[in-house]
Amino acid sequence: MSPGVAVEREPDAGAAARRAARLLAAAIAEALAQRGAAHVALSGGNTPRVTYIALGPLVPDWRGVHLWFADERCVGPDDPESNARLVRETLVAGGAVTHRMQGELGAEAAASAYERELADVVLDIVLLGIGEDGHTASLFPDNPVLDATGRVAPVHDSPKPPPDRVTLTRQTLDGARQRLLLVTGAGKAPALAGALGAPSRHVPSSLLSRNGLTVVADAAALG
Repeated sequence: MSPGVAVEREPDAGAAARRAARLLAAAIAEALAQRGAAHVALSGGNTPRVTYIALGPLVPDWRGVHLWFADERCVGPDDPESNARLVRETLVAGGAVTHRMQGELGAEAAASAYERELADVVLDIVLLGIGEDGHTASLFPDNPVLDATGRVAPVHDSPKPPPDRVTLTRQTLDGARQRLLLVTGAGKAPALAGALGAPSRHVPSSLLSRNGLTVVADAAALG
């Protein structure tokens, strides 16, 4: 096991998603208590859907919480592929401030706008997933964006549609106080093994800083 990584095993996908919700809620509570504000970056996908539904009631007061995004597709906020729409429809967080990536502006313009909005904010926790190819956020294998400077980057030629996206950079993800990687399903087992192995540009999730990284996975993903 990689030094610095905490791996939590849950029996199934639902249990893993709910565990991730509890960890997010704990990070939010700690940030609010210590700094008076909590900055949380969220991701899209099917597994986080259950996490967001569970998370809402776990935070008694969402005031002071800022919701950011790890990545977004270059689509409008009402598009079925929009991560912002997923969060809007599943996470009940009245009082929170949502900072949406404006994917409809196009990759470059959206990335520039989000870079200005994020400014020098330190994220308290980032919820990430992993693809079967080992990508996380919209950092894909061997993509030039893996070397992007700054805090937010445009993505082109994504191997998964749509081709244009916006993503937080490795620098921003590693600068967060905590990173939470939620992985479920047997189909993700090889990718998770790669993520926990030696750092490789072929497996972008393996490049995440191991300090402050917690992996929550179900039994199937852990093999």
